[in-house]
Amino acid sequence: MPAVTVDDILLLPRISEPDAVLAKDRPVRTVTTAPSALEGEGFPVRRAFAGVDLGALDPFIHMDQMGEVDYAPGEPKGTPWHPHRGFETVTYIIDGTFRHQDSNGGGGLITNGDTQWMTAGGGILHIEEPPEELVRSGGLFHGFQLWVNLPSAMKMTAPRYQDIRAGQIALLSSPDGGALVRVIAGQVDGQAGPGVTHTPITLLHATLQPGAQLRLPWRADFNALGYVMAGSGTAGTDRRPVRTGQLAVFGPGDVLTFAASSRADGPSESMELLVLGGQPIREPVAAYGPFVMNTRDELVKAFEDYQAGRLGSIPAASNP
Repeated sequence: MPAVTVDDILLLPRISEPDAVLAKDRPVRTVTTAPSALEGEGFPVRRAFAGVDLGALDPFIHMDQMGEVDYAPGEPKGTPWHPHRGFETVTYIIDGTFRHQDSNGGGGLITNGDTQWMTAGGGILHIEEPPEELVRSGGLFHGFQLWVNLPSAMKMTAPRYQDIRAGQIALLSSPDGGALVRVIAGQVDGQAGPGVTHTPITLLHATLQPGAQLRLPWRADFNALGYVMAGSGTAGTDRRPVRTGQLAVFGPGDVLTFAASSRADGPSESMELLVLGGQPIREPVAAYGPFVMNTRDELVKAFEDYQAGRLGSIPAASNP
């Protein structure tokens, strides 16, 4: 881990040093530890946002770290067909392979640095599962699924599917080359990722070598979250300790600071971070199971539409 690397990081565009006078560092407000659970047909996850107030997460709703797990033959599992309405799912695979299929005809295999971005909008059915060859052989599996809320005006938008390949992701380095940053969506220092978003967000994966520091310019109107997927280090200029499975929620400002431990304290030599933020929607959230709406009545309608078959039918042929 991770799959997307470079031979010479010093050849990449470098993130600008924040202005020493004008830049305002964001303080760390909270650090929480993700509890473990089982999802779908029984694959292990960490609930990254558990215990964090939705107001601090807005516009995000939910995030699972899937694995990291090394499956034996016959063990890989997925999720059965299920519905969604009112938000977007973003699935980022770091290691391993996952197959997506939905009732809108979207889908395909994603592997080793790929991302699938599904806008459920007004309603969709989908399934996520390991391919048969991975079930037979077993192997390493590690990834994330993030739920991004949609504003009320976009809740019933038409479903959409984006297939983002690892080679499309924008790659940047810290000024000294100690950190590699992969921009999946949004912008970092003027460099844009390929993800097309209805809700303005930034999503990136950063690898910090032992002892390295990363200072990221960040939009002041975005919230800011940093989740440690492997390794350990600190968050913020007050150097709050963070380790695998912990989420740092930042306060106001326009610079995020992370630093990796000088020596590895686990299987990963580097500190692996998922850094994300977005423009808060600031609307009521009514969420239950696979639906994220604004009111209870809208939730009831979503269940009624699903039961009446109005969210799609299965199977659908995938687009070529």
